[in-house]
Amino acid sequence: MITQQKAKMNNELLSVLACPKCKGDVKNSGSFLLCKTCKLAFPVMENKIPDMLLEDAWDLDKAKRHGFRHNFRLTK
Repeated sequence: MITQQKAKMNNELLSVLACPKCKGDVKNSGSFLLCKTCKLAFPVMENKIPDMLLEDAWDLDKAKRHGFRHNFRLTK
């Protein structure tokens, strides 16, 4: 269960993030942050850390085919 404070932090983080390609808004889709303008999906890692690198972004159609799920993990 997400506490109100954690949800607020997520919303605050989302409000300052932008697509690195077009600088537009991104929307939360669980395992991805989506830029509908560029049709890109940026993976969100297991610790709620978004990977906003263009070279790691998925095509939006690929993310849809995978049900907006991935199994990426951060490594040490």
